[in-house]
Amino acid sequence: MDPLDFLEPAELLTFFHCRKTEMSCMENPLIFLNQLRDHNLIPEDKYKITIRMKSKDKIRRAVYEILDCLEKENSEHIPLFWRCVFKDVIMNQYPTLKLLHNSLMDGSFHFDPKLPERRESEESDERGSSKVSDGEEKETKSAKKKRKHRSGSSEGDDEQSGSSAKQTPSQKKKVKKIHFSSPRKGEAGEIWTWPIYKTQLPVTCGEVEGTLIRDKLARGEKCILVDKKQFTPSEFEKLAGKGSAKNWKLSIRCKDTPLGKLIKDGHLKAAVYKRRIKQARKSLFAASHSNTDEEDSEDEEEAQSLTEETSGEETEEQGESTQVNLDHCKTKFKVTCGALTGTLYKFRFASGKCGKSIRTELSWMSPEEFVNTALNQRDAAWRKDILYEGEPLSALIEANVLILHSLLCKCKRCKPKDEDLDDEKNDDECCICKSDGEEDLVECDQCPRSFHQNCHLPHIDDTTVEDDNQWLCTFCVFKLTEECRYPDEQRTEAVMSRQISQHLLECQYLLLYLCNADEEQIFATNPRQYLENYCSVIKTPMWLDKIADRLQRNEYQTVGEFVSDVQLIFTNSATYNRNPQYLNMGEHLKHLFDREFKKAFNIQD
Repeated sequence: MDPLDFLEPAELLTFFHCRKTEMSCMENPLIFLNQLRDHNLIPEDKYKITIRMKSKDKIRRAVYEILDCLEKENSEHIPLFWRCVFKDVIMNQYPTLKLLHNSLMDGSFHFDPKLPERRESEESDERGSSKVSDGEEKETKSAKKKRKHRSGSSEGDDEQSGSSAKQTPSQKKKVKKIHFSSPRKGEAGEIWTWPIYKTQLPVTCGEVEGTLIRDKLARGEKCILVDKKQFTPSEFEKLAGKGSAKNWKLSIRCKDTPLGKLIKDGHLKAAVYKRRIKQARKSLFAASHSNTDEEDSEDEEEAQSLTEETSGEETEEQGESTQVNLDHCKTKFKVTCGALTGTLYKFRFASGKCGKSIRTELSWMSPEEFVNTALNQRDAAWRKDILYEGEPLSALIEANVLILHSLLCKCKRCKPKDEDLDDEKNDDECCICKSDGEEDLVECDQCPRSFHQNCHLPHIDDTTVEDDNQWLCTFCVFKLTEECRYPDEQRTEAVMSRQISQHLLECQYLLLYLCNADEEQIFATNPRQYLENYCSVIKTPMWLDKIADRLQRNEYQTVGEFVSDVQLIFTNSATYNRNPQYLNMGEHLKHLFDREFKKAFNIQD
């Protein structure tokens, strides 16, 4: 019989309560966390966030929160916790656990001092302390972006300090709009639980940002505020260009988490919306104070919320007709000049010369550099020659969508230091998960990509980060060695049967390529987290993050096993989805994977 069986569950719980801090301070807790994960004692999302952290202080805080959550929400599993961590192979890795095991076995824990009665602070104190901590956080935390510990710039600060004197009052007020605040340490992914977001939440749909009013969502009213106008969720979805999806609970997100998951987990309350839509025409660049007349096309949408079930009554609220200026809400713009294409990032834009604001496949460029590269002309007019949806870039400037910084501006874009210029060469978000997150970004020295250490494959260890030598990402290594790997044509059957250990680079490249192509991160995470009936339709779920974990842990034996898991994602998508938009997304990714797979292995079937 297990010696732990002689101890009461209450004793094990008290012992656990008093030792959380000791366990959170254990060095290199990855094996410890893996063991908890193997026994389903740690949520998958918290596990992934924690293992991606680099700072030891952040890791300690995260481990403590995991243990604290286990005690508060699943205290009945504490005996299982002790059994799984008291395995010899685990205790050999962590002397702290061995000491705790000895204390339980010899009964010495009975001599621990009696704990005083637990006291909860008053609500006012909690609010006060949260305000102080938020203030301190804003002063001390910098948005880090690094190849070797370099700090990045803030979008809001750049726009405020670099704006021209011709700004309108409404534009100046934009800096007061609620955006994602700096995450509190240990709470990176759950801002919807913070007191500051008790009444409203920052949300995104595609490239459009807005503010969700919680109580209006619960009443079924227009609840999302964008550029001083209110929209229902489906209107906001349409505003972002995703109206065909007709699934706002998945397409609208808060901090990369679908609203549907927040509703399912009880963090949000939502009434049922019913809608009817009339077709509308929208001008490409609407002025800030445009006049509307009878010829203007209008959007009408009827939001209908359900009241209490016992009443059986429905109330309808007719939405006001609005003319939407989508471009004011965008943060990215697909631009062209001649045959060259790129993406212009609004928060990086300053002027023609200042701010490397246009991202091409190979590098970041200022507008003038973009035109010079495309047309090979030094005297080209960038405002006229750079086009967005067929219109010159000057149209965006005249509509105050893009704000030119004044000649006297001293922001980081207009008067950059050497480190600022160096930072502009690489992306400000992770190439894989599409977020800057709380962890530092590691920058490739060959291309403009940036990565979180554990988003890249293979994972980037601390030794590599601290080394001053050049570092190339898997994309660049693959490209440099592409021509010399397979001089002869290959066959699919032969490639699929090969040991994956000899072809890790190709498989890592293919998976990173898919993750990068999945712009909306639809196939990156476990679909069971936000689709209620998924398991009733799909018996073997598969997603990109799971394949990445398996690849990193060397769980695949052959190339065929890896390819089979990837293809399973597309098969599941085709089986489950009835919405054309998501079907097309899956088919598009499948096409990209099949094409890149043949190119990577030089297959000519």
